Amino acid sequence: MQDRAPSRKARPVRTSRVLLLLPIALMVLIALTDIIAPADIHLGPLLVVAPAITASFGSARATAAIGTLAVATLVAIGISRGVITTENLQVQIASLVAIGAFVVVFVHLRERRIVELERVKSVSEAAQQVLLRPLPTRAGPLRIASAYHAATRDARIGGDLYAAARTHASTRLVIGDVRGKGLATLGDAALLLGAFHAAAHRQAPLPELAASLDDSVTWGLAELATTNGTAEADAGERFVTAAIVDILDELPLLRLINCGHPHPLLLHAGRATALEVPEQSPPLGLGLGAGDEPFPLAEFPFEPGDMLLLYTDGLIEARNPDGEFYPLMERIEVLATRPTPPEEGPEGLLNRLTEDLRHYVSGPLQDDAAMIAIVRAPLPARGPDKGTAEDRTVS
Repeated sequence: MQDRAPSRKARPVRTSRVLLLLPIALMVLIALTDIIAPADIHLGPLLVVAPAITASFGSARATAAIGTLAVATLVAIGISRGVITTENLQVQIASLVAIGAFVVVFVHLRERRIVELERVKSVSEAAQQVLLRPLPTRAGPLRIASAYHAATRDARIGGDLYAAARTHASTRLVIGDVRGKGLATLGDAALLLGAFHAAAHRQAPLPELAASLDDSVTWGLAELATTNGTAEADAGERFVTAAIVDILDELPLLRLINCGHPHPLLLHAGRATALEVPEQSPPLGLGLGAGDEPFPLAEFPFEPGDMLLLYTDGLIEARNPDGEFYPLMERIEVLATRPTPPEEGPEGLLNRLTEDLRHYVSGPLQDDAAMIAIVRAPLPARGPDKGTAEDRTVS
């Protein structure tokens, strides 16, 4: 990998050097044509093309060099034709110098802007990477794969979110969708992700975890509204839909709390089933979970070889050119039963699902879409130590 990096960096430099031959060739052609042309034909002003072309691909230094060479070429034309002292040629030289200087300044400002944008981009990518941590590929008896497709161009995340955490006997996951679209929702997403990473590893029952997340998001949204001067009505319209899942290690069972989120899908023996809870909880952040059991818990079988698909509404609300929604229930069964190498696991399903979605939409997504695929593998026999070293690193 280290040996290949210099070649990738050197390729644009070599390309620019080759392109520099174009303005040089143009200057030579213009000079020769002007020298042999009749006395009443003057092609010297065309030399301004050389620095203008260089500015489209070269640096400020290269543009200045070509501009200087263009001025020297014009002077050489004047000497060869014996008109170096004429007012006409002197005006041409002064104009070429002024235009060349203007072009060099423009290229310099463009280079500074590019450097600033690269810095901002690197900071943005680092911040997004910290906010939306990569999910572990293995956690206990589970294999996990995730995918995120942001609707905002050049962004890696937006208003959708997911996270995973290990307890001593299970793996907990959350997938959510902040009301709104794009980068403006990152603050609200950070509230839920921070609360989940702080509380999910504790041994509290899942309803208590959901209540803790609701309290944190509700308080955080209220604080943001106060800080930003947002109207009280607008603060009440901000919320996060979420599905909170707890998958047990020793039992073929998963527990689910659904807070206004699309139903997860369970793939068993090639058939897809929507995990519909008897009673959905309100979205997080509305402060409505205040009863004795504000977050009802549902349990579903999750056996070895089964696959669980968690997703956000950006997947099922994606439309084709005819305005029809993506038929996830139909497509997932076809994609899941398509023969693939066994080592692909959940990653293979998400790759095929992403490719199928892009083909269906035939264009950019209009909303963020996040997906998590989880497969339960047979639990290997092991001693009293619960969890491998890899499991204990998941947080």
